[in-house]
Amino acid sequence: MRDDSMRHRHIAAGVVRLTAAFGMVAVLAGLLPWSVASASETRVFRMQSRPGFLKGTLDGISVDSLGTLRLADRAERLAAVDEPFLFSAAAHPDGWVVGTGNAGKVLLVTVEGAVQTLFAADEPEIFAVWAAADGTVFAGSSPDGKVYRVSDGEATVFFDPQETYIWGLDRAADGDLLVATGTQGKLFKVDSEGSGQIFFDSEDTHLRAMKVLSDGEILLGTAGEGLILKLGPDGTPRTLYDAPHPEVVAFAADPDGDCFAALLASEASLVDLSRRPQESEEGSSDIDSGEGGSNEAEPRVEVGVTVGEETEATPVGSRPPGFAGARSEVVRISPAGVVETLTTFQEETVYALHWQRGRLWIGTGLEGKVFSLQDHRPVLEKDVDERQVVALLDDSPGPAFVTTNAAAVYRIAGETERSGVYTSPALDAEQISSFGTLRWEGDVPAETDLEFSFRSGMSAEPDRTWTAWTPPRAGEEISVSGLPSGRYVQWRARFGAADGRSPMLSEVTVSYRQANLPPRIKTLTVLDPGQILVPANFNPAQQAYEPAHPNRQGIFTTIRPVPGDQQRRLKTLWKRGFRTLRWEAEDPNKDELIYGLSFRQADSDHPWLPVVEELSEDYYSLDATVLPDGRYRFRLQAADRPRSNDRERKEVAEISEPVLIDHSTPTLDSVAESDGELRVVVEDRWNPLREAVFSVDAMEWQPAQPADGLLDGRRETLVLEAPQNGKLLLLRVTDAAFNVVTIDLTRGSRP
Repeated sequence: MRDDSMRHRHIAAGVVRLTAAFGMVAVLAGLLPWSVASASETRVFRMQSRPGFLKGTLDGISVDSLGTLRLADRAERLAAVDEPFLFSAAAHPDGWVVGTGNAGKVLLVTVEGAVQTLFAADEPEIFAVWAAADGTVFAGSSPDGKVYRVSDGEATVFFDPQETYIWGLDRAADGDLLVATGTQGKLFKVDSEGSGQIFFDSEDTHLRAMKVLSDGEILLGTAGEGLILKLGPDGTPRTLYDAPHPEVVAFAADPDGDCFAALLASEASLVDLSRRPQESEEGSSDIDSGEGGSNEAEPRVEVGVTVGEETEATPVGSRPPGFAGARSEVVRISPAGVVETLTTFQEETVYALHWQRGRLWIGTGLEGKVFSLQDHRPVLEKDVDERQVVALLDDSPGPAFVTTNAAAVYRIAGETERSGVYTSPALDAEQISSFGTLRWEGDVPAETDLEFSFRSGMSAEPDRTWTAWTPPRAGEEISVSGLPSGRYVQWRARFGAADGRSPMLSEVTVSYRQANLPPRIKTLTVLDPGQILVPANFNPAQQAYEPAHPNRQGIFTTIRPVPGDQQRRLKTLWKRGFRTLRWEAEDPNKDELIYGLSFRQADSDHPWLPVVEELSEDYYSLDATVLPDGRYRFRLQAADRPRSNDRERKEVAEISEPVLIDHSTPTLDSVAESDGELRVVVEDRWNPLREAVFSVDAMEWQPAQPADGLLDGRRETLVLEAPQNGKLLLLRVTDAAFNVVTIDLTRGSRP
């Protein structure tokens, strides 16, 4: 404890990490009095990483690259825009100019937050805007793309490239206006009089992104093949990178000459690459426009489609079928043209990049987040209610950013939020559980506040069946034991600032203990007589292969136990007189299970007699010759390992089907000779016959033919050719239990 702040660090000695998900690690505390071998002992949810914290909800909270939560820079919503979508934005001398859909409006948002309509185009979408220093605005409409010039309150068509989409507008080094288009992938250069010509004709479908660099060179990003190109001032192209992603969506540059590009393969892209221009009818487009557009014959733009959400017409976007990579990737391009990956986003769709305040800023959807890149790791700076951050803009201290779904303009105020709340994801204990203690690690400067609340429930998504939030509580260790039991628990941290200082939270653990549930026996099978299980690498020529005999614990003898590391892979062999039981069982708490086997005669209600106890394997082979012939049942008992309180130990049992124990060989009943044939009657007390062969004068065995054509009964008449002159005649009969007898049928030796 310092006199100017409170620090807390909780380290439990003997902690063993088991599993991790969402940045949470389940652990067993070795100091607890019960066995750490049981998965039903006390465990904890641990959150201590950026990916883990990002699974929660951040309101006024940021998380840095090392996974530390703190109050974020304050971002204020400057203006809400009353339009369905907002697609583009650019800095303006009086604030920011924005392009919208589906009414094709171009708006001016002033630094005071006032919203003014500059004009409404005939086309429904404005995907590109640019403003000159004197306040003149240029806007590119789509589809049936045109470039409008807005000056002194009047809007006129400045340039018509005869292209479907206008994706980018910027000023070239010589003062001409650059117009990047699709679906023919052409870049136009337009002079001050509105006269334009093709400056570069790409082989790709869309020129999706464009940036003019300080030396006059032009970066272009395509959609279709995902190429990053650099054009010299004279229009000479050079390919810098052929990306694995099909779309290059945004550029940024730093003062040192490094450039940054956002690569995309996302269902939520504005571009639908499922159709090529030649496949579209005249006047149709690759992009869908939002509901309420001016022309229902035109496809609709579906911005912010949730990945995996089923809709009547979910757009393909720019994510090809079978693409397994991250949805977004941010790369750096050095002045020498070397391209390296800085970071990837598995789920987020990157829409915007911007360099300001000495770092790269990244705007994403589908959850409306603003990141800054620090040490190649994205740091969450702002999480807004709107679904997409589609543009990042210069501002002081900045940056400002623009959202859609719903449309709004935000600016970062350059001071810390006064308060904020972090809400964890619903943490899944997998079974109904009781909850113990929250411990945390971090720093709470003097006069700042950090308080925790909790709730629990049985549904994966918190709803009205969950408990209410507990009152806020502070302290180094906070008891959660009064919270009602549930499968899920959620914690919430409320941060309070003082003099611009923020509490910091880097690790949180919540202990819990599952209610002990009984194991479940899924299967119990009895292998065929004589089948045994041995390790897969078992070699009878090199390893001892005899039962351990005698058995001092009872009458049953088994195969020698095999080392634990050899028990995972098994194979089946045969050993006369042995029977094997095999089973599959599981425990809902993932407790280690122990097994016991007992037996009794199938038609008896006598007590069960032990075969084996304290067995950890999921099979058992036993020498059944110790049992008299008859039908028996075996009972398998499965129990979890003893816990701290043995009264909580759970046990289940399963009884096998009747198991026939048969050591008796088939017997000869009668032999009759007629017309050179022997008719031999053989029977077995317990099992049907499976094989009958005979040999004459010690020659090879031949099949004996059953009189009824099928050898499947316990009593069978076998037909053999009778040898003459007293030659040796042997009959060998095997029953279903592999009991074998050889009978001498030579004349004079018959019974």
